[in-house]
Amino acid sequence: MGLLKFLDLKFIPCPLNVVKVKLALEKLSLNQELIIELDKGEPEEMVQKTLKEMGYLFKQIEEDDTSIKIKIFNED
Repeated sequence: MGLLKFLDLKFIPCPLNVVKVKLALEKLSLNQELIIELDKGEPEEMVQKTLKEMGYLFKQIEEDDTSIKIKIFNED
């Protein structure tokens, strides 16, 4: 397991949350992991779609009624 970084994107609208994720991913070092927390619905869908397009491995690690947490792996 790598070093963890956390980004809270709850209440951040699209597409700003996607931009913030991209910026955070650019700063990740090899073998670091980023955990993001974001609202369900469009923010969740847009961020996951972007991560897939960028080729990142990720998994949902937590969920409640209004938000989810996703762990993103930087293994390249």
